[in-house]
Amino acid sequence: MTGTDRLFALLESLGVATTTHHHAPAFTVEQGNAVWGAIPGVHCKNLFLKDAKAKLWLVVAPGERRVDLKRLPDRIGSARLSFGSGELLQQVLGVEPGSVTPFALVNDAERRVSLVLDAWMMEQPLLNFHPLRNDMTTTIAAADFRRFLAATGHVGDLVDLR
Repeated sequence: MTGTDRLFALLESLGVATTTHHHAPAFTVEQGNAVWGAIPGVHCKNLFLKDAKAKLWLVVAPGERRVDLKRLPDRIGSARLSFGSGELLQQVLGVEPGSVTPFALVNDAERRVSLVLDAWMMEQPLLNFHPLRNDMTTTIAAADFRRFLAATGHVGDLVDLR
């Protein structure tokens, strides 16, 4: 069973309804805009970050939102931030660069990653994330996404990232 299959099984066991679309791989928001087409909901970007004190962060925001890494530490209470390496990403969240997603928190049993969610995004009815691979997009209701997070033991901090 693949990681994606395990993710979908967990969502089903939680009674969470999702819709998944297959498309060409999308490694960036720009590439995603070309393949997401008419998929409803907010399309998101996911930044896997490490701060100067080695704390790990996953920042999830609307795809078009500019996230200023120099100002972000003051907003989230972190030390200076930089992108986490592909090796660390694979080790902690079990996904490859270009496939970062909050769904990967299912693989963070040690809860090493602190989650930051854009407050506006979480007020929207539908959210879109890669289901652990970047050739698919899964649409989930924001309320159901919260149920998924609770099941993984992660609590996201809501932050105004505008």
